[in-house]
Amino acid sequence: MPKISEAQRETRRQHILAAAMRCFSRDGFHATTTADIVRESGVSQGALYLYFATKDDIIVALADDRRQGEALINALAESEQDPVEGLKLLLELYGRSLSDPARIEQRRVGVQGWAEALRSPTVRESVTANIAAVGREIESLVRRGQAAGQIRSELNPEAFARTLIAVFQGLILQVAWGEPIDLEAVGGVIHDMIRDSLFTAHARESHP
Repeated sequence: MPKISEAQRETRRQHILAAAMRCFSRDGFHATTTADIVRESGVSQGALYLYFATKDDIIVALADDRRQGEALINALAESEQDPVEGLKLLLELYGRSLSDPARIEQRRVGVQGWAEALRSPTVRESVTANIAAVGREIESLVRRGQAAGQIRSELNPEAFARTLIAVFQGLILQVAWGEPIDLEAVGGVIHDMIRDSLFTAHARESHP
């Protein structure tokens, strides 16, 4: 049998993950079997097991792939010299992802992943690692802003990060439910809340 290249292996792996995403979004984790994923992807059962030993491995792989995409967003925010601009960029990019119709399946599966994390330690480790990475980036930007005198020194960076993530998770849930949300209006409210409670007077003047 001819060997396939690493690029071909990755293409096939992504094909399987895309099929799994559709199945999980449509039927949920527990109702979806590996046989369902085989049918959806068009690969053989044996080929599936070459890439993923269990269904949990597929769930973790989906979370890890999402983490790679979020790592790029975090890196872009961190690269901003002005930490306030970095924080604004972080909010904007994550906010855009909520309104992207191509990510609806990802959002539905992500919410299911939160519930699955209560059952599976492996899934929990992957899911919490994703959230922790975003939290660390927010904390880093806040500390940089405090050092520059742009963010109130008495603010707890970890508490702020957890609060902001909780707001975003709530919006993810509402989007996954299919609720009609004026995300632009929500973004404006979040912007005003951050400006009024987070920034120093100097930062409010320099970042109207």
